[in-house]
Amino acid sequence: MPKMSEEMGMSREMGMSSQSGGHLYTQTNEIQNAIIHYHRAGSGALTEVERIPTGGAGSGTFKPISGQESAPNAFEGAGSIILTPDRRFLFTTNGGDNSVSSFRVGEEGRLTLVDVKPTGNPVEGRSGTAKSLAYAPSSGTLFVLHSFGPDHLRLMSVHGEGKLTARPERYTVNTHDKPNRVSTMVVVSPDEKLVFVGTTFDEPIVTTGLYPDGSPILWVQRGGGAFHSIASNSPDPDGLAVFPLREDGSLGTARFCDAKGGSPFYIAFLHGRPNTFVIGYAVGDGVSMGTIEEDGKVTIGPLVKIDTSPGVPSELCWAAVSPDDRTVFATNFGYSNISSYHINGSVLEIACDPACPKVPGDGTARALNGTVTSGPADNWITPDGAYLYQIYGNASKLVGYATHSDGSLKEVTSVKIPYNSPQGLAGF
Repeated sequence: MPKMSEEMGMSREMGMSSQSGGHLYTQTNEIQNAIIHYHRAGSGALTEVERIPTGGAGSGTFKPISGQESAPNAFEGAGSIILTPDRRFLFTTNGGDNSVSSFRVGEEGRLTLVDVKPTGNPVEGRSGTAKSLAYAPSSGTLFVLHSFGPDHLRLMSVHGEGKLTARPERYTVNTHDKPNRVSTMVVVSPDEKLVFVGTTFDEPIVTTGLYPDGSPILWVQRGGGAFHSIASNSPDPDGLAVFPLREDGSLGTARFCDAKGGSPFYIAFLHGRPNTFVIGYAVGDGVSMGTIEEDGKVTIGPLVKIDTSPGVPSELCWAAVSPDDRTVFATNFGYSNISSYHINGSVLEIACDPACPKVPGDGTARALNGTVTSGPADNWITPDGAYLYQIYGNASKLVGYATHSDGSLKEVTSVKIPYNSPQGLAGF
């Protein structure tokens, strides 16, 4: 007789709990930015419903982080589209002009633009870098993260009908000896007591430059001394910024924590264990688990690496936790695929590495390790865990997979998306 977990896994694989389908959203990040709204069928198939202009600007195919004219993952970030917990509103960044758009979510998931407001950070050069959002419902505070500082984090107030008001507060993830850090993602802890910000570089590639062959310069001298990796938390133990969150939505002084691996890019909390989270590492090439203790102390466990034989770093930059908190699906930008982990109590174990075949791009994009990549970026898992959706920007594809209890993925749908620029996934 199969175990209960196996029965749940089999029903999930068959899509039994996903028959009613739902909705999925991504942003094009085109110069005239728009949200693409998909209907998600019970089979996992996607059908485009509408494209709604955000009223703001994306960066297009231009990549501000590196200065490349056309490359996927423009802002090196995650969480650029979010839904409020009550599903009344959808928010999206507009990285090109540093603004945020607010939409009302109506019947059948249709969106109505409510407001567009600048974040407060000026645009310097060809594009802004607004990239990641997090929301604290109790205070109605929206946190807006930018790739470049010094004011990485800005705040907005969300009013009853979705209108936005920019707030004066501003916060940085820079330190005294690292004044040019690149942040990745902002996350509010489930109890709304802490705000986490991930980082990827202590010096942006756009300033360190490229070698003649086009590969990025990843080692630099500081003050004429020894060479250091530009990857954050590699080795300096300060790559994860944790801010106390006050009742009015403002933040206290940041603590810089040892994330236990290079470039702590992505943070995701477990669904049934609100004091527990996972971190995906762009340069650390794996995933770890962390906890928030009763006194607010953040403790991070060992990093569990994937197979890096194709080259390092893997740029494992995005992660989706299954609703039952048993599986983590981690996206590898450098390998054009996804790896999976199983969570057994407080222990992470490799489940399938890789969990799906590599998706090829058009051959023009290269990862930090030099491999040709299709530029996978944001992913999203359905509320019942039956399907996982993955952006492959350089392949112009949004791919949907059926999930399996052993951690493997099977492609069930694929739709065409704009070339290189799309980012962010959210749905219900």
